[in-house]
Parts: sequence; structure tokens; C-alpha cells
Amino acid sequence: MYDVVVIGGGPSGISASLYAKRANLEVLVLHNNESNVEQAHQIDNFYGFPGGITGKELYNKGIRQAEQLGIEVKKVQVVGVENLGKHFNVKTVKGNFETKTIIISTGNKKIKPNIPGIYEFEGKGISYCAICDAFFFRNKNVAVLGNGEFAISEANELSHIVKKVTILTNGLEAPNTEYEIIKKKIKQITGSTNVEKIEFEDGSNLEIDGVFIALGEAGASDFAKTLGLFQDGDNIKVNEKMETNINGIYACGNITGGLLQVCKAVYEGAIAGLSAIEYIREGRKEK
Repeated sequence: MYDVVVIGGGPSGISASLYAKRANLEVLVLHNNESNVEQAHQIDNFYGFPGGITGKELYNKGIRQAEQLGIEVKKVQVVGVENLGKHFNVKTVKGNFETKTIIISTGNKKIKPNIPGIYEFEGKGISYCAICDAFFFRNKNVAVLGNGEFAISEANELSHIVKKVTILTNGLEAPNTEYEIIKKKIKQITGSTNVEKIEFEDGSNLEIDGVFIALGEAGASDFAKTLGLFQDGDNIKVNEKMETNINGIYACGNITGGLLQVCKAVYEGAIAGLSAIEYIREGRKEK
């Protein structure tokens, strides 16, 4: 049982972990080398680097700083988060981790494919959250669009409720799974008022009742929908203490919107870390 699990190894997540660790908390950072800052070719406006620094170098320096402080850092893909009442369960492709608090700092990685029909049928058969919407497709045929561990995780959630799950890779390599897989490129998704059919570029069709989008990895918006966190568009809503609407869950960095800069990410990470410290200590006092 960890005191704090930080999801994301960028500036906001590492900043949060440093504060939490220095308060003598048990801290785990989960990352998969997927940070917005890594994409920056050169950063010239961040304090302490007069010659500038590449985004990748800054990212790696942050990871090393956390490890040198004794923070446990694991490079692993997170596929889901569960609220178990008094604590949380963070699910990864290499096992689960239980924690008293979670700090979400993954940035906003939501991928929306450029397939005709996706936007038109959002909420009418197109979904981005299996746990949230599986019930509405009970005993129906659905598809999961994706080809990675996130797609398989969503398919697993759906399989207990729906009639059949088919994984669509849209031309990409197929994952190793027992689910039926269709690798053909998708032309469009059609229907009258709701999703009814997927048309492929080779002229074939698949009759379907729903499509769950699970491209790439699970991101902050996916976690938010699963947990029931309030959102503003794709951003997670937080207060000045980086608290979400669920006790023990915090968000910081690009996922909260506003200024998309490293300085803002580091500041919000510090606030999230301090808020988690306060939460944990208050809990200990109650005991």
C-alpha cells in the first residue's frame, strides 16, 4: 500500500513526487516515456538553463532526480484506475498497485481517429470509456478500436456485459489476444440515429451496436471518465489545491488546462504533492 502513486513522469508528476517523498511518504511514480515535454526540441524559457535544454533531456533529468532521492520509479503502461472506497487500485500491464492517494499528471493524450462518423455518433454508439458505458450495450455486439494493451483492457471490461467484442486495428498490427480481430482499414461509421454499421475500405461491412475508442494508451481523460472526475472538455477540473471532486485524487500539469508551460506544470505538481501530504497526515491523525 503506497501513500501516493503518481501517474506520469513529466515535470508536474516528478515535482509532486519530490515533495511527497521529502515528507517521508511511500511514493511510486509510474510512467511510460510519454510526456508532452519530451516533444519539445528546445526549451529556452525555463529557470536555471541559460543555454536552453531539450525536452527529452529535461524529462530524463527529472526521472534521475526522483530515483536519486529514493523514489520508486517504474516504466510501465497504466491501463486503468479503480476507486475502492478508502483507497485506490492502479492497474498496469505488469500488475496492480494500491495507494491511498493518486496524482494524475499524464498530460492529455486522448487520440480521436479521423474516421467519418466518429464525431457524429459520439454518445450515440461511440464511447471512450468501457466501465462508464458498457451497461448500455449489454447483450449487444460492440467493437473496440485500438491495437494495444489499452484496447485489450477495454475489451476485457466489456466482455462481461456485452454479447460479443471485436477488436478493430484500422490497418495497424494486431495485438496478441483471443478476441476476434479485424485489421482492415475503416472507411466510415454509419447509422440512422445511432451506430449501426462499420464500412471498410475493401467494401465489406460489419454490423455493430457500439464502438469504443481505445487508441494508444489510457490517458488522464480516460481515468477521469472511469473515476467520475469532473471535467471541462477534456481537462480535469481542480481547485487551487489541485484537488479533484474525489477525495484523495489530484491532477496537475497540462491536463488541468491553462498555460501549457513547464513552469506551470512544476508549480501545480508541487501544490498537488503538498495537498497529498496534508491529506495523508490528516488521515493518520484520525486514526
